[in-house]
This record gives sequence, C-alpha cells and structure tokens, in this order.
Amino acid sequence: MDASTLAEPAVYAWPQSVLPGETVGLHAAGPATGALITVARIGARREVVWSGECTLEPHTVPADAGANGCGWPVTVEVPVGDDWRSGYYEVALATNAGRRAHEAAAFFVVRAAIADPSRPLLALATNTWNAYNDFGGRNLYEGGTSVSFARPLANGLLRKPAGPGSRVTVLDVPDPGMRAHVSYVREHHMTQWAGSAGWPNYELPFVQWAERNGFALDYALNSDLEDPTTLAGRRLYLSVGHDEYWSGPMRDAVEAFTKGGGNALFLSGNTAFWQVRIEDNGTTMVGFKDRYERDPVFGTPRQSEMTSMWSDYLLERPENHMTGVSFVRGGYHRIGRTVASGAGGYTIYQPDHWIFDGTDTTYGDLIGTKSVIVGYECDGCDFTMANGIPTPTGSDGTPSDFQIIGIAPAEHFNRTNAPRPPKGDAMSEVEFISWRALGERSEEAAAALAHGHCMMGMHEPGGFVFTAGTTDWAWGLTGEDPVIERITRNLMDRALGESAPAE
Repeated sequence: MDASTLAEPAVYAWPQSVLPGETVGLHAAGPATGALITVARIGARREVVWSGECTLEPHTVPADAGANGCGWPVTVEVPVGDDWRSGYYEVALATNAGRRAHEAAAFFVVRAAIADPSRPLLALATNTWNAYNDFGGRNLYEGGTSVSFARPLANGLLRKPAGPGSRVTVLDVPDPGMRAHVSYVREHHMTQWAGSAGWPNYELPFVQWAERNGFALDYALNSDLEDPTTLAGRRLYLSVGHDEYWSGPMRDAVEAFTKGGGNALFLSGNTAFWQVRIEDNGTTMVGFKDRYERDPVFGTPRQSEMTSMWSDYLLERPENHMTGVSFVRGGYHRIGRTVASGAGGYTIYQPDHWIFDGTDTTYGDLIGTKSVIVGYECDGCDFTMANGIPTPTGSDGTPSDFQIIGIAPAEHFNRTNAPRPPKGDAMSEVEFISWRALGERSEEAAAALAHGHCMMGMHEPGGFVFTAGTTDWAWGLTGEDPVIERITRNLMDRALGESAPAE
C-alpha cells in the first residue's frame, strides 16, 4: 500500500509510554498538506493539554508494516509537561485536504513519576490492541506471527461513536448473525476487528466511571509490566476488558505482586489466554498461536517462552494459577449462535461474600443483566456442585482456595456455531483448545470442553485476586446497573484500604 493513495492521514506515537518531562514523537503520513494537532487527556472529561501544527508528507506504508512497523520519521515532537497527570492521552491530527476534513487518532500513556498506593495502576490491554490491529498487514488472526506497535492503529480501535451495534456482544436478541455489529462496522468504515479490542470498548467506560466516582488512576501499558518495579509500592493492579496476550515477564511481575500482598482485579475476560514475546526493544510482539511449532523457541531450552496457549500442556503454566479461571473452561456468551439468547448476567451462589455489601443480593439472584455484563468472551474453571455451591476441582490449575461467586453459561466455537467456520480439515476452536489443554486430539476431548461457564470469583495468594471472567464488566458501570457499580466500589475500596503496598 502506498501512502500517496491514502485519502486520509495516519499517525502513531512513539514511545507510547512516557514519564512527565519526556518527549513523544508523532510519526505521520498522508496527502501533502498542513495539519492541526491536538493532544488531550481522556477520562471523565476531555482535557486539551497541547496543540500545534505540522506539514504532512506522503510516506509509503511498507509491505511489511504489519510485522515491522512503518518506519516513518518524526513529524513533530510533543513535550510532555512536568505537571501532566498520569493518563491516556489522545492525539488528534486533523487536515482539510480535498473537500472535506479528515482526522486521524493515535495515543500514548503518561505514567506516574512516583507510585502512590492510594491510586490503582491500570495497565491498558495494548498487547491485545496490537494483536487485532490490521493496519499495514496481517494481524494475529489473519496469519501474522509478528505484529508491530510502531504503526497506526486501525479505525475503530481508538475511537467509536455510540450507537446500535457498537458492542460486539449482541444486546438485542435474537441476532445470531450479529447483524447490528456488522452493519455498524461497515457504516463507520472500521476494521472488522473493532468490536474485539481497543480503548473505547472496555477501558474507556471503566475510566469514566472511576474518575466520576473519586478514584484517581495511574496508567501503564501491558509491556510496562515486563519491568517488575512498575508495580512496586502499589496496592492494586487493574486489568479491564479484553486482556488476552501476556508475556512471561508480565505474568512473573503480576504473580509476584499478588503473592507479596498486592491486590488484583481482573475486570476482564479471555485474560492471559495466549503467551507472547515482546522483542526488538519493545517494538514487536511475537505470537505464533496455533502454529506454535514454527516458533523458533519450540523444542529448545527456551520452550517455556513458546507462544502458544498459556494452558498448553507443554507450558504447564495455565492462567488459572494467576486469575483462578481460563478461557479453556469458558467460551462465548451472546455472540452469534453461542448462548445466543443468554441472560447476560450471573447467577449468584455466594451472596454473603463481602463484595455484595450494600446490594441486598440473595442466593440464586441474577445480576448484571441490565447492562449485559456477561458477554463476548468468558473464563471459567472445572468444578463440581457440593450442597448447591459450585466448587473448583483444581484439575485445571485453579487454586484450592478459589471461591466461585457467580456463574453464567458459555460455549466455545465449533464447526457449526462459529462466525468463521473452519475450512476443510482445519481444527475448530474447541478442537484446538482441547488438544493443547488436555493433550489429546479426539472427539471426547473436544466434548469435554465444548460447554463452559463465565465465572466471577476470588482467591488469596497473598493479597486478594478477583476475577470477573467476562470482557464486558465495564459496561455495568455506565449508569444502568447499580449492583455492579456497588460491587466494583466495594472491591476498589477494600483493595486500596486494607493492604500494605507491595514491596
């Protein structure tokens, strides 16, 4: 693709994570014309912090941009003020080229110079954003095995107008073909992956709720967690939304944090399903996924870094160890033909748990349905029922002290219910997952994992770890679901007030 053919400008920021007083370079391309640049911190409100002008040049988009980045020169530098608060900063680059205006978006994060234990650390799911980004080449769902952070993000991953179909989760059932979402994506000329990842889908509604309710947040990228000092002095780590791709150093850091007394809220689903590696000084993410045998570390002393499922029997490190649950025992809820008319909420089995303080929740209540909080991708664990209470078996790596608080049904994609059914002899999703998790490629193994659950639960490795088991928890914080808002406040208050900062 040649940049001279682009009708609209494109831009990315590098580095994407900085401290106050540092500088961010904006790398832009497009029709040769002048452009206005606005940088704003996005939270409960939009605060413009910097503006400027630049002249665009029609740089080419390399054929391998998806894997190796665009390599555009710096168009303009943004000096990050010493007084800029930690946060998500949107870059808007606007032109009046031709007969109508165009605007491109990029982002960067300003980290806190000093860790304040009274502020949670929200690590944006930027690895997952990158995995779904199809600007300039194939993403990890289209045959790519390396994806670059140093390129623009495709339309829909940073900005989305409100409207029917903006969520990939089906809200008005039945809609087995997800017609509302497909129509929305086409109408707004977005990447087909716009519902699966990105700032507006998950983190934005959470951030808006938190700031409106008096919770000041500090920010980081997924990759910042590779440095374990990122969590030093913190009481609470937050994962929100769709946080699917984790490196080994990330897991090491978060697990050490919770074992050392830190608290973690996984208000997310499909969490840490795939292992990835961050390479090339932080510019590249490697993920071979179902082609794990092609990974250069496969069959070597570095096989523990193999970029397959974390629950792959060759890795022996299921994400259950960290979160208590896994997508292996979960699946989808209200996506296409998977639990197509599901309730969108949890049935509660532990109503006396402190997370329900002030909610009047009772055994068997259904919560979260007003905002369809259980949706898209869900995580669960193997369990049995004992005296009417679900209890983990521990067979899949779930900690023995994990309490299952609420449950909803979920289902994996198979050969008949998948939006993109496998072709020929290719394995379906549930066939691949069962093979790698159970070590057996058979109809019986696939049947064992075909039907799963979304699980809300908690365990205490040192501090406490809460998991929502759903990508869509943040949508319960948009003013429609006071029970979900109260649970979230209870979790935040307890995490920030009753534990010492982790060392």
